[in-house]
Amino acid sequence: MQLPGSPFFAYHNGVLCADGLPLPALARQHGTPLFVYSQNAMLAALAAYQRGLHGRDALVCYALKANSALAVLQTFARAGCGFDTVSGGEIQRALRAGAKPETIIFSGVGKTRSEMRMALEVGIGCFNVESMFELDMLNAVAVDMGVQAPISIRVNPDVDAKTHPYISTGLTSNKFGIAHTEALAAYQKAAALPGLRVIGIDCHIGSQITEVAPFLEATERLLDLVEQIEAAGIPLQHVDFGGGLGIDYHGDTPPAADTLLQQMLVRLDARGMGQRKIVLEPGRSLVGNAGVCVTEVIGLKPGAVKNFCIVDAAMNDLPRPAMYQAWHAIVPLQANAGAEASTYDVVGPVCESGDWIGCDRPLAVQAGDWLAVMSAGAYCMSMASNYNSRGRAAEVLVADGAAHLIAERETLADFTQRERTL
Repeated sequence: MQLPGSPFFAYHNGVLCADGLPLPALARQHGTPLFVYSQNAMLAALAAYQRGLHGRDALVCYALKANSALAVLQTFARAGCGFDTVSGGEIQRALRAGAKPETIIFSGVGKTRSEMRMALEVGIGCFNVESMFELDMLNAVAVDMGVQAPISIRVNPDVDAKTHPYISTGLTSNKFGIAHTEALAAYQKAAALPGLRVIGIDCHIGSQITEVAPFLEATERLLDLVEQIEAAGIPLQHVDFGGGLGIDYHGDTPPAADTLLQQMLVRLDARGMGQRKIVLEPGRSLVGNAGVCVTEVIGLKPGAVKNFCIVDAAMNDLPRPAMYQAWHAIVPLQANAGAEASTYDVVGPVCESGDWIGCDRPLAVQAGDWLAVMSAGAYCMSMASNYNSRGRAAEVLVADGAAHLIAERETLADFTQRERTL
């Protein structure tokens, strides 16, 4: 059986393993729901970007909103990555994991003054500014501190990424960035403000993009703007192409990162910009297929219209299906070839009809069996919640041939610690 994330998640003697370690053993040791990540899978995904950028002045900034576990961040920091952050908390996480401040980018449409001040105090590398009001706000904070804020303006190129509307960010109808038609005026304003130092240009058109064309269209529009802005006397040190490259969830066929970069770099070279510093902000494509969620079957519930396989993982652990109608492969930890399968909706215990993990899945299962929800390394634990007063799952990272517990299972005492009774 070909699984997303292969060869890092594969069956050996009928048992699903992560980098050769049997997942049933990890489920017995740590309980379920349980997230298991492969460090080798993360580094292999990163290597594709590094191959594509070989010989270039480039920085890969991992978008840590995809998975912000400290051990995951530490993995990428040690591999030479910077970090794309979208909150003060993410900046502090990146620093705690060993990131160099100058390799941190701060994106987001609603940065607060306190977040700006903290980012300037620690000396981050660049603010990706997303509005005219943010230019004024950041300038005021920087002037008050007696420093200059290094900035790039996030340009909205009005490119359709052909992805789910909730994760499309590059259209004029989206909240992100400054319209490409207003970019030159924004740069001229920024260059005139004493608290700002213009160093680059940025765009990001969406997430889970599986086609080359949107990236190439955005590249051309961004390079057009580079020429216009520099013709107006404003030099740009780097060009940030964002992230958004998709992964294989359900037979998806996104281009390999090095293949995509090769085509993008051809366009830079053709414009005479091949020596300029390049920044990328991948997230999902580095961690998505590097993780699974192991869950136990609580029971089977036949119905007149649907049969339900009720598991102990729920929408608070795996929010993507409820939020985006997202598809994740669901497979048994013990291969049961020849067993007769029935069709189930795989659902969790949360009291919502939207609490489903997968619909109409053929499974040969019984109560007590373990299942793996594949491609769960991105936007699962980072979006997890305590809905229904459920503790968040434990997390394990398989690295160097051993399983490391990187986050303990959350208890009621953990997530009620900040609360007070009357």
